[in-house]
Formats: sequence, structure tokens, C-alpha cells
Amino acid sequence: MKTKIFNLICAGLIVCGLNSCSDFLDEHIPQGTLSDEQVKSPENAEAMVVSAYAIFTTAEDINSSFSMWNFDVRSDDAYKGGSGTSDGDVFHQLEVQQGVLTTNWNINDMWVRLYNSLSRVNSAIALLNESDYDMKAQRLAEMKFLRAYGHFLLKRLYKNIPFVVNENLTYDEYNTLSNTTYTNDEGWQLIIDDLTEAFNTLPQTQTDKGRPTKASAAAFLAKVYLYKAYRQDDANSNQVTTINQADLEKVIEFTNPALYTNYGLEDDIHNNFRPEEQYENGKESLWAIQYSRNDGSTYGNLNWSYGLIPPNIPGATDGGCDFYKPSQNLVNAYRTGADGLPLIDSFNQKDYDKASDNADPRLFLTIGIPGLPYMFNKNYIMEETSIWSRSNGLYGYNVSLKQNIDPALIDNYLIKGSYWASSMNRIVFRYADVLLERAEAYAQLGQADQAISLVNQIRSRAASSTQMIGNYPNTYGVKIYIANYKGSYSKEDAIKIVKMERRLELGMECERFFDLVRWGDAATVINKYYSEEIDNCAIYGDAHFTANKDEYLPIPFSQISASNGHYTQNVGNW
Repeated sequence: MKTKIFNLICAGLIVCGLNSCSDFLDEHIPQGTLSDEQVKSPENAEAMVVSAYAIFTTAEDINSSFSMWNFDVRSDDAYKGGSGTSDGDVFHQLEVQQGVLTTNWNINDMWVRLYNSLSRVNSAIALLNESDYDMKAQRLAEMKFLRAYGHFLLKRLYKNIPFVVNENLTYDEYNTLSNTTYTNDEGWQLIIDDLTEAFNTLPQTQTDKGRPTKASAAAFLAKVYLYKAYRQDDANSNQVTTINQADLEKVIEFTNPALYTNYGLEDDIHNNFRPEEQYENGKESLWAIQYSRNDGSTYGNLNWSYGLIPPNIPGATDGGCDFYKPSQNLVNAYRTGADGLPLIDSFNQKDYDKASDNADPRLFLTIGIPGLPYMFNKNYIMEETSIWSRSNGLYGYNVSLKQNIDPALIDNYLIKGSYWASSMNRIVFRYADVLLERAEAYAQLGQADQAISLVNQIRSRAASSTQMIGNYPNTYGVKIYIANYKGSYSKEDAIKIVKMERRLELGMECERFFDLVRWGDAATVINKYYSEEIDNCAIYGDAHFTANKDEYLPIPFSQISASNGHYTQNVGNW
């Protein structure tokens, strides 16, 4: 039986170009001669399940974060940052969409890491299928959820991927997998099939917070159906050809509030981005990657994947690399008019001026800007100096707040190893996103009033999110003003409102680029951004987003080469 498990694991690793399984096997499978009954024991099955969960933290790193921040630098939300364009040059190429090669290490690295993760999940599924114990059905549902998650991350990045949904494939069968067996629509359906199994079996609550629940699966299903709704099934383009009403109705079904009785919006949005234990796994967190500290190991199960993001503050975050810096365009998006509403069509006509412009409070909870405290700590007032920009202003002086930790918590929740790490969970699915997905589906279905009502729930919470910034107007002279939408809106206006609200609510949460691609807006929005943002960030002088090419990463050269002709390169990447 141990040989069978070895073969399953190694076959799974073929798809990511790996051919050495011994170290993995020695680490995760008990040694010695075991009977079939011993290998299929509940203890061994549970160990394989834990191993499958663990790889979604251990397989990522600072350059290939499963949060996707490294790849969100393609959006209008963020600059790459760092010391300059040569610091992480392959990500600079993605940011300006010039010189991106199929041989670039970062493109292959993410592919390998995610398929390695799927291999671990499929090995757990294979062993569970051979086992027989009380938790078998639930654990299988959890693994189907994780398999859907791995494929989802891959599909958003590469579009045309080989699906490893048969955990019993042989070596020869793995070698004949194609990345174009399924249409785009069929690929999303495969992910939905795994999630449907999970949804039908998972319990309402879990004692272990890192395990998905029925609500987690519902939220995931809603997101995948929303991606599926925007059909991109023309093999010769990445254009959205139709928006499918049946898929939108599925989004409505899986965002039904009755499915989320244990969940809701936090009183303050910032509670979702605090590392202290009392804020972890709160009512808005539907499923989160669990990180920890003081768990007996040298560094604990810390999140190293944000290690490049902290700024380099002398005497505090020495060695911070200052990557993933909010763009001026995103700052400007939080400006509000005299009515307290976002300036959807004109937000970027002038740069935000904190002395004169009204702003949505989420600006100050998402972005650290000069003249205000970094991470709400008045001992660290941000300035337009090299302290706050390793690039001496090339990437501006703004800093992301959602991934960073107050320097006062160094050695407790922010820990220095090779890079900075923290124990703060990363929320993958949060309830605000569910509400916005429901709003988007309603808007696209022509039910504008329903959509606006949901947007107003998000905005009402934003208005009350002042626990950290309540003194900002009097102390720092900013003008905070946000109001809800009133009156009736057309379908077209409701869609624009929902799209804007997604950007404001989910800013710097690595959703923006994928939203633009999903909507079919990427080329228009990003090329406009390039032309307007050059005054704030000179790197965009030669930037250009090519439609029907730059929406997705190319299939890595090494994977094409190893596929024996079974992989087809993505459109535009020849």
C-alpha cells in the first residue's frame, strides 16, 4: 500500500515538472513495512489530510504568494515597489506588460507550487477513498474544497490549465493530460463540481477554524459561478462574449443570507486585518489561511509570503523591502464628492489632497499616506522621504496597511527572520465579498434596487469604521465623508456603482486585476491608467496592455516542453 501512495504522489508531481518524491514520502508517510490496514488507518488518513492543508502555507513564499499580491501589480491598484525596476525585474515586466517571457522564473514557479499543492491534496483523497472511518465523508469534502481552491488559483492566472481531478491517474495518464481538454466554461464547471460535493457534505461549523464549512463552500461557489458567468470561450481571444443569466442566478442562490447565519460584517472593516487573537476568525471570515506563533517551532507557522511588503523604517522594520505599494490612482479613487459618494467617472482628474478633499474612511484603513501615522501608530508619521520609499519616490510614498503590522507589535505579531513575517491570518473569503458578488449578480440581472441596497450595507459599515481613525480630522486635518446611494439607478449605472464599490472595499486585497479580466475591462482600464499614472510613476512611459494576450500569464516554457506536445500556449503568447 505504501508503494501505491508513493506512486500516486509522484504521478501528481509530474504535472509540475518534479521527479523526486523520496523526501516528501519520508516526511509524510510512516516508515517501515506496513499492512494495508495500517496504511489505511484513520490516523494515517488524518495525517495526509493535515499534510494537504499544510502545503497551502509551506508551498508559497515571498515571490509566489498564494494571496497573489505579486501578480496584482498588473492592476491599477498597486505599484511593484522595491528599490527600483531591476529589483524583482520579472514582476516589473508584468507591471508594464513589456518583455514578459515564457521562460521567466516567476511564471513557472507559481505553476510548480500550485500543482505541488494539488498533488498533496489528491494523495490525501486517494488514501481517504481507501480508508473507512467516521470522518471520511467530511474529510473528503474538505479535500475537494482544497482541490477546487488550487485549480481556482491556477485558472485565474493561466486560464488554460490541465485539471487533475482524477486522483488515481497513472504515470502514463498524467503524461497525456492536455491544458485544452475543456473549454473555459467547462473548466469552471469542474471546479464547481468539486465545490458542490463539498457544499453538500460540509458541516455548518468546524471546531478547527482552518477547515471549510458549508458557508465557506457557498461563498466559494458564488465566486466561481460569477467568474463562469462572464463567458470567455472564444479560443482565439480573451474577450467576454456573453454574460450568462443562469450562472448569475446561481450566484444569487449561493449568496442567500440564509446560508450565512453564523456570519456577517464586522462592525469595523479594520478588524479583518488585525493580528491579535481576538480579531482572528471573526464573523466576517468565511475561510482563512491560518498562521500561528509560539507553536513550539522556531518561528511558528508564520506567513512569510508578505515578507517583501513592510517598509524599511530605521530602528523598526530594518530590512523591510517596501514592495506592493498602493498607486496614486487607488488613493484618488477614495475621494468623495459633496454628496459623500465616489467620483466614479472623474476620481482621477486630480490627485487627492488631504487638506481639501473629502475621502471615504476606507482610504485611511487601506493606504498609509504621507502626513499620517503608519499602521495608526503616531510614533511613525509617514513622510515623503527615502525612509518611506526605497526607490526614492519612483514608486511614491504610500504604503499598504492591510498586509502590514504595527511596529509596536514587533517580536509578538511581527517577527524578523530572513524576511518579516506575521501570524495574522489571510482571509480568503470574507462576507463583504459575498454581499458584493450578490450585488453584482443583481445589477447584471437588471435588479438595480437590490444591488444598490447591498452596496449601501457595505458603505454603512465603512462609515462606522472609525475606531482607528476617529481623531484623524482634528489631529491631521483630513476630511472624512461617506454617504449611501439614494434614489433609483439604471442597470448600467448600478453595474458601474458595484464595480467601483468592489474596488473601494477590496482595495489591496489582490482581487482587482482578476476582476478587470473577468469583466472584460482590463485592456481599457489599464491602458487608461498607464497614460494617466505616468506623472506619478515614470515606469509607465513604455507600458502597454495588449488585449487578448496580457489578461493571463503564458503557459511556462518548461511545462510546454515537458508536455510532449499536449499543452497549447495561451493566445497571443507565441
